[in-house]
Amino acid sequence: MCGLAAIYAYSGDAPPVNEAALAACNARMIRRGPDAEGSWVSGDGRVGLAHRRLAIIDLDDRAAQPMSLTDGGPRIDITYNGEIYNFRALRQQLQDQGQEFKTQSDTEVLLHLYRRDGADMVRHLRGMFAFAIWDEEKRGMLLGRDAFGIKPLYYMDDGKTLFAASQVKALLAGLGAMGRATPSENPAAHAGFFLFGHVPEPLSLYKDIKALPAGTTLWIDGGGAERETAYFDISHSLAEAEAMQSGATDLGALLRDSVAHHLVADVPVGVFLSAGLDSATLVGLASEIKGASLDTLTLGFDEFAGTENDEVPLAEAVADCYGTRQHTVRVAGTDFRDDLDDVFDVMDQPSIDGVNTYFVAKAAARAGLKVAISGAGGDELFRGYDGFKQIPALSRRMSRVPGGAGLGRALRSLVQPLSALGMPPKAAGLMEYGTRIGDAYLLRRALYMPWELEAGIKGVLDADLARAGLQELDVLARLDDCQSPVPADAGKVAALEMNFYMRGQLLRDADWAGMAHSLEIRVPLIDRPLFAGLAGGLAGGNGPDKRAMATTPATPLPNAVLNRPKTGFFVPVREWMSGDSSGDRGLRGWAQKVYQAQA
Repeated sequence: MCGLAAIYAYSGDAPPVNEAALAACNARMIRRGPDAEGSWVSGDGRVGLAHRRLAIIDLDDRAAQPMSLTDGGPRIDITYNGEIYNFRALRQQLQDQGQEFKTQSDTEVLLHLYRRDGADMVRHLRGMFAFAIWDEEKRGMLLGRDAFGIKPLYYMDDGKTLFAASQVKALLAGLGAMGRATPSENPAAHAGFFLFGHVPEPLSLYKDIKALPAGTTLWIDGGGAERETAYFDISHSLAEAEAMQSGATDLGALLRDSVAHHLVADVPVGVFLSAGLDSATLVGLASEIKGASLDTLTLGFDEFAGTENDEVPLAEAVADCYGTRQHTVRVAGTDFRDDLDDVFDVMDQPSIDGVNTYFVAKAAARAGLKVAISGAGGDELFRGYDGFKQIPALSRRMSRVPGGAGLGRALRSLVQPLSALGMPPKAAGLMEYGTRIGDAYLLRRALYMPWELEAGIKGVLDADLARAGLQELDVLARLDDCQSPVPADAGKVAALEMNFYMRGQLLRDADWAGMAHSLEIRVPLIDRPLFAGLAGGLAGGNGPDKRAMATTPATPLPNAVLNRPKTGFFVPVREWMSGDSSGDRGLRGWAQKVYQAQA
């Protein structure tokens, strides 16, 4: 895991690469890679690459970046963030074809693979990645991002120069070093945050900065012609898998294969352990595969000690079951308040989640780890959320009501004032937003509903900005586009959860919160071969569930964990904010506080 930055002055009348800007961009990402830093600027000053290194595979200095390939053909340069879990198999394949290697790194494999396959190289990669590759012969730059968007990559183009980096704040630092103003705000991103609790990609808070979409490459050459090419799409993959009736033949084999690949490292790998089935299953499988004692890390909260929300006792039972080196850390409100400024600083884009990951990553770093495995993605892959049943059920019921959404809008305008008397705000939109899967998903997941944002949020979100953002975002159309390729209701919900909550919330939070402590977080349940094996059943709603997943370890999970009812992972933000006099102390109050610190 690392940080990357790239500048390409592609226009003939563009100024050369500003090396101070490249350095400032790289410096802003020091916590992404404290082990080493490097930069390279082409002889003509048109291209600059920079890198911050967190050394995990091939710890030798020769594996540092940016890295160049000059033997056997035209020069190619790369700066790259992530891990390619199948790099050894790819390396062997390339060696069999006559390629020679100087390092044991996955970075060098990417260079040779690009020389052989060009942009199609991404179709061979199993892992999480974002990269910028400079092709001297073609005089162009290729940006690429992994299929699920596990690793971030943002870019901006001013019409003469392309800038790219792993963080929005790194790009802002580079612009500041050039004496350029912060880009204007993006209304759709600001409204999107208050709808979803995160900034929906490819948006950022700034109009000129966007995320390269997951599963996409972008090519830009001297003509300035940008061309985004999608090589993977969750929704269409689900639709194709359902049509082919493809599904897992051996769930245990699929899971073991993914976990084994995610354990590849030249440093110790730990596992985040809660009382949930996802992390407990991963601990069981990782212990089985590794065959040696494993480090596990559990987060508890002082406010929950001795209550049903305390996950520590069950997590420690799992650790005892598999003989791990267990690290339990309890966090109190004072810890939260002491670290709050740092949380806001490292949070690249506003998010209402990730605080739990921030603190467990902090514990992992203190335990001497650089890599930890997370169970993120399990609820999406194995239909663990209640919404997989409740959203289709609501849609079926509401679609039978005469008048549909039109009548719902009229009723909502009548009953909406009752929210001031204690009626849940979303209840007013039950009929209006309950008739279609995408709309019902928004009703379930939204932090604020669109009609609430139209008036703005007093002292926080300007009403004009909110209305402009809602119009530009066109959230219902986005949701409809996401789920419409998938025929079955269960598949539609899976597409929505994976494209919005998993990608926009879980993966972004894992990145910024882990990188805050120079910790690489890996997600074996968000893996292309595993997804391919399960996609048919997931799309049709008849694939393996969480219990089937949890029975795959050879040594069974403790019964208390295996039979525990599904619960969320609670973080006591409300209690921690009890001394805050700013107003709403619930999730909405936290969202407002986050937004004001970031916007």
